[in-house]
Parts: sequence; C-alpha cells; structure tokens
Amino acid sequence: MSLTSNNFANLPFESKQEQPESIRIPDRLDLRSSPRSRQGSPSHSPRLGPSRFMNGEKSGASFVGAELLGRLWDWGSPKRQPKKGKRKGGKFWYQKKRVKGLVLVIALVGLFFVVNWFMLLRLQDHRVGTKKESSRNASSVSIQGKVKKTSKGKKHYNGTYGRMLALAAHALAEGQNKREPKDLWQEPVVPASAWRSCADHRDWEPNEGKNGYLMVTANGGMNQQRVAVCNAVVVARLLNATLVVPKFMYSSVWKDVSQFSDIYQEEHFINYLTPDIRIVKELPEELRSLDLEAIGSVITDVDIMKEAKPSFYLKNILPILLQKRVVHFVGFGNRLAFDPIPFQLQRLRCRCNFHALKFVPKIQEAGALLLEKLRGHAAQPGVLDPYLVGSHAVSTMIARSNRAVKASRYLALHLRFEIDMVAHSLCEFGGGEEERQELEAYRQIHFPALTELKKTEKLPSPTDLRSEGLCPLTPEESVLMLAALGFNRKTHVYVAGAQIYGGKKRLAALTTLYPNLVTKENLLSPNELEPFMNFSSQLAALDFIACTASDAFAMTDSGSQLSSLVSGYRIYYGGGKMPTIRPNKRRLADIFLKNNTIEWKVFEQRVRKAVRQTKHVQSRPKGRSVYRYPRCKECMCLIS
Repeated sequence: MSLTSNNFANLPFESKQEQPESIRIPDRLDLRSSPRSRQGSPSHSPRLGPSRFMNGEKSGASFVGAELLGRLWDWGSPKRQPKKGKRKGGKFWYQKKRVKGLVLVIALVGLFFVVNWFMLLRLQDHRVGTKKESSRNASSVSIQGKVKKTSKGKKHYNGTYGRMLALAAHALAEGQNKREPKDLWQEPVVPASAWRSCADHRDWEPNEGKNGYLMVTANGGMNQQRVAVCNAVVVARLLNATLVVPKFMYSSVWKDVSQFSDIYQEEHFINYLTPDIRIVKELPEELRSLDLEAIGSVITDVDIMKEAKPSFYLKNILPILLQKRVVHFVGFGNRLAFDPIPFQLQRLRCRCNFHALKFVPKIQEAGALLLEKLRGHAAQPGVLDPYLVGSHAVSTMIARSNRAVKASRYLALHLRFEIDMVAHSLCEFGGGEEERQELEAYRQIHFPALTELKKTEKLPSPTDLRSEGLCPLTPEESVLMLAALGFNRKTHVYVAGAQIYGGKKRLAALTTLYPNLVTKENLLSPNELEPFMNFSSQLAALDFIACTASDAFAMTDSGSQLSSLVSGYRIYYGGGKMPTIRPNKRRLADIFLKNNTIEWKVFEQRVRKAVRQTKHVQSRPKGRSVYRYPRCKECMCLIS
C-alpha cells in the first residue's frame, strides 16, 4: 500500500465539506476527489500522489481558478446591466467597464492554464525521478529470490519486500556493535519458572487391557505420528484395551518407511507406560489371521470426527472391541479432544509425550553431535540435552568438547515453507501464474479432496487468507521479523525443515542478512548423515532436537506440529529459560502490507510489540493442545 493511500485511509471522508463563503464552489461543479484504492501501486511516489491527475482529479489551483472564473463570469454578465433611464454617459462607462472585465477574465483564464501546465510538468518530472529512485532502492527477493550486485558490490533486491530488506540490511550493518534488546533471548523468567513438570506422577492402578486389542496405524510425518501415539495410549486406557505397538503409514508426501522402533525406544515406551496400560509388540497368534476389514474391525478417520470426545469412543468403539476382540484405527491422527477429558487421562497424554517417547540411540548420538557443532564444541551441555539425547550422549559430547571454548548461542528457526504446506495453504507467494499452476498440480496429486472442494465451494481468496494470518511466513517475511526483533547480523541461525519451496534461491534473503546460517546438512558430514538419508521422519527428529535445545526458538507457522511440540517441550523442561517466538501472523500481515511506505523504526516497534504480546506466561486455554501449552494442572504443577 502506498503512503498516499495510507494517508487517505486515516482521513475521515465526508460527502461534502463546507467551504468559506468567499470561495464556495457552485453546485454545478462537482470537483470532489474520490478516495484512493487501498491497494496502491508500489511504483507510486511515497510522498506525492501524481495519480490525482491521472485519475482526472483537479489540483488545488484548479479549484481556485474554476471558482474565480465562475464568479467573474457572473459578475460580467448582462444581468448586471444598468436600468433604463440612466444617462448615456453611464451607459458608456458601463460598456467600458464590461470590456475591462472581459479582458481580466481572459487574462485569468490564460494564467489558470499556465499554472496548471507548470504544475503538471513538475509532478511528472518528480514522478519519473521517484520511479528511478524506487527502482534503485526497492524490491525484495522474488519467488526465485534473486539478489543483484552493482559494480561496487552493493546488493539490490527484486520483488515484493525489496525496500524493507534493503532497510533491514542497512539496520543490521549499522547495529553490529549495538546491544540486542534485553528480552530477546529470555522468557518472562519469574512467572515462567513458577511452573514445574509433574506429568510423571501417577494416582491410579494399572490397566490390564481385558476388553481386547487396539491397533493403530498413524499417518503424517514424525510429529503427527507422535500425537497419534499419545492419543492411542489414552484411548487404550479409556477402553481398557491392550495396545499393540503403533505402526506408521507410508505417505506419498513424506516417502518414509520408518516404523516406531526406528525412531523411538520401543522397550522404554512399553516399560514406562506399564503402570498405565498394557502394551504388546504384536497381536496374539489366534488373532493375526483375522480379516479385520471383513469383520468390521477397521476404523478410519472418516468414521471418527476430529477431536472426538471420550464418550464417542465408549459409545461407538467399545461395543466393536468387545464383540470382535480387536479394533484397528487406520490413519489415526488428531482424533481425541483436549476438553472435556478426565484429569488422569489428560495427564497420561502428557506423560506419554514428555516421558515415554525417547529417540533411539542412533538419533540421540547424531543429535548430540549436531548440538556440539552448533555450540562450537563447548563443554557445557544445554538444559534440555539429557531429555533429548540421553545421559550417555551428553557424556560423550562433554568428553569430546574443548573445555576452554565458550558455548556459542544460537537461534533455531523452523521455516514451515515446504511445498506441501505452501500448496495446502491456498495462498499465493509472488510466483504468478507459473506458481499457481505448479501448486494446483501438486494439490491434484497429494490433496485431491481439497481440489474437489475448490470446485464445489467458494473458498477464501489468497488475499483474505493472508489478512487473516492463515498463510505461512515466507523466508523474506521471516528474516524481516528477526531483524526487526533485534537479532544482529552475527547471530548463529539454525534453519529446520525439509526442502524449502523455491530452494536455495528462496533462502537468498536469509543467507544474505544472516551469513552465520546453517542446517543439519551443513553441519553434519555426508558420512554422519548417511544413516538417515531417505528417512524424512528420522531427519525430522534431528531438527526436533536442534530446535528444542536452542537458546531461542522462532516459529513461522504456529499451526505446525513440529513448532507446537518443540515449544511445549521447551516449556515443560525449560524452567522458564527457553524463550520461544510465536508470531501473530494476522498482525504481521497488516504490518507487511505497508512494506512500501513504512519506516524501519516504526516497523521495528510494531513487530516487537506484536511478538512480545505472545510471550505472556499463561495457563493452557480451554480446548487447546497440551503438547503446545503444557502449563495446566494435568501436566505441570504451579509452585505457589
């Protein structure tokens, strides 16, 4: 939005403004200007509105000239002729006066056109100069993320956020030696540290699982599967069923054949939850030969509403379990409500997520090596390291470290900007028709239900989705947020995520403004990464470790399962010392909308205010995820 349209937006529009009597415009001249569109062209000058001429609107000189012309014409018209009976001398005097009036009118008309011509010429010249200046200074990294360099080595950005990226680069260059904001790497420590983890406390007898066997095949990536496992544990306890170790469904998106025991320690999972439910590795032999689909024991996500209440399972699933002795949930995911649910069942869900699920030694060792390199081989382990990589991996890390080196502080950024997220969002990201066709083709293959829905329903436009904060932040928007918050150019940034849509070119803004940017692929050698290649869930586990253990964690999409699980884990074990940046995307969308006119200082203030408001320490809102908001009586205890 251009500054001109922004200024108009702040002015009250009235149907007609009162003019002073001396220059009142005749009713036949409707010269009121119409309000400018809120979608101002970026090419317009931020200070001038030359389009007032382009749109046929009159300048201030036009108003005065038209008013004077009208009044003088009326004054010199025949209506003001003297009455009959006046002497001939008076008639001669009147005719002489009339000639003088006409001459004056002609002179004023000439002056009017000269002034108008001069003003138009000046505005057009200024407009050309402004466009040239804009072409030099404005434009962000486009869908290809192009960065141009002049002969002197200065970087010029092309695209939507170019002006802001240039301002951000200038601010980072000037502020390299400035102190960062005090709260940048901190949570509100006192209220946050009042909560401590206590989901491991039990207050019930073991469940013997006498009503039958519950099988679960979870869909999605590693984080969706983790949520499904926790829900399955709770449903097994609710139905007094024996849980078979969950299996993971092969996804055409993730293309990973990993199973539970490839990611999590199976024996620890079974043993830790033994006081809660009975868990076995497979069905008894007499039940393995059953055709579960034929006997009606297969339950899909279509059969279970999202966030179904416990009463649904007791009414609809328990009778099948009792009759068939086994129930198989296929594609099981987010199918258990957070509220209302009995206290102990909610605590069991937290206990499973924060205590029962530990990564296998292979992942822990690689995760410990990743953390060691991120911290510059320092000896001091992080607060969450023992929970993430285990005591053995921590000991190995300390033994290999250089004790004289001070640990490097790093920020982890989860860029949820993979093609599946981009396509499913239905948003647009600056790539034009080529991008729209590419994402639509992806939807038809991977999200056919969404494609069909678009044919029958009128869905919100990309503009509406963005204004409501429903679009993932682009890499350009993410780097602008970090720069505005005060992270300096020397900040070590770890970027988590799979293949970013647009590839390295799309990351150009991030790598240019923050040269100390790394990924797991940069830090680990090909030999160290080789055991995890082609296993996206195991690679996601490494990202989970790096993000959770970071000194500060920034998410770009609060609806992402990884961001939710990481932020919750940091709350549960962090003791109020693990800050998380949760952007309010609706407010940020409104700020980014003014990227062509807003000054950097104002941008900084507005972004910091929008993010600080999300740092308030609060207990879990009703109905929200306990994985993301574990500050509740079921998961954590509040120290008075």
